[in-house]
Amino acid sequence: MTADPAPAPAVSHVSTRSVDPADRVDFWEDYNRRALVGLTCSPYSEQGLLASQTNVSLRGLRLAEIAGNEHVIERTPRTCRALPKESVFATLLTAGEAVFFHAGGCLSVRAGDLVLYDTRRSYLFGFPSTMRQLLVDIPGEVFAERCLAGGVAAPMLFGGDSATEGVLVSTLRSVLADWARGCGSGDPARTEATVLDLVRSLAAARMGDRSEPPTRPSQLAVAQEYVVRHLSDPRLCAEQVAEAVGVSTRHLSRIFTPAGVSPSRYILEQRLAKAREQLGDPQARHLTVAEVAHRWGFASQAHFTRVFRDRFGQTPGEARPVPARSGQRRRGTPMG
Repeated sequence: MTADPAPAPAVSHVSTRSVDPADRVDFWEDYNRRALVGLTCSPYSEQGLLASQTNVSLRGLRLAEIAGNEHVIERTPRTCRALPKESVFATLLTAGEAVFFHAGGCLSVRAGDLVLYDTRRSYLFGFPSTMRQLLVDIPGEVFAERCLAGGVAAPMLFGGDSATEGVLVSTLRSVLADWARGCGSGDPARTEATVLDLVRSLAAARMGDRSEPPTRPSQLAVAQEYVVRHLSDPRLCAEQVAEAVGVSTRHLSRIFTPAGVSPSRYILEQRLAKAREQLGDPQARHLTVAEVAHRWGFASQAHFTRVFRDRFGQTPGEARPVPARSGQRRRGTPMG
């Protein structure tokens, strides 16, 4: 008897563009009050508030992708009392810049940075230009049980303070972006576990707690993200990936068991997929096959051609689009 497939995550999407400019702020505040958290919003554009939000349910977590023009959102002490919310938000800024004011000070946030904060405490998030962010709503009890028992006493900012931190944040962004775009693969429960483990790894390291090692789902996500970002490096190999993840090559093979391929095969498959995609792009016709092979980390054109034919049943040259013949008569054009 086979288990039923995991249900697709529920998705909702709203935008203020179709709302009368005079009603946009009320519309936005009311939607966020129901979907995420109670807050007040102040736009700073002559166009008014132009914002959109996509919400995805990942089991016990809520993922939101939010985009907008310049504006400020604030959760005041009064709002915290009137509209209580016991969650920890992990907000990853993917475009623009921001300032995050809280009781203990101010954080400057750049694209690529992650802010972890408690919704029970007041804050102000200001965006001076067009912005986009990925936000994970983690219920307080879930965060305490699976991330950090003591909770978040003060907001934490994660960026590139260390190579390990940068890899974890980058991996989290990759995992969340796929689901926000509606192309997340796999079981939502596995994704939920991966997200929580990545957040736990970041928060625990910041608090000096390294007692619990990352779980295999998050290690696999980190390894896959590392591979994708280093495909053009011809030296990329299983040993290099294992070192980046902080495990032995033997353990890395066990981590890749759910993927159904070995680490070396995964690297090769990703390189071949990227090369095939570029070969089929009419905009890349100026690149020779050798240049495409080099761009995706293949040591030689001969090796690239051989493994490409083995994988796809055609040579790299045959995978390229056939250019239209000069002087070829267009369909429907009369002769004479």
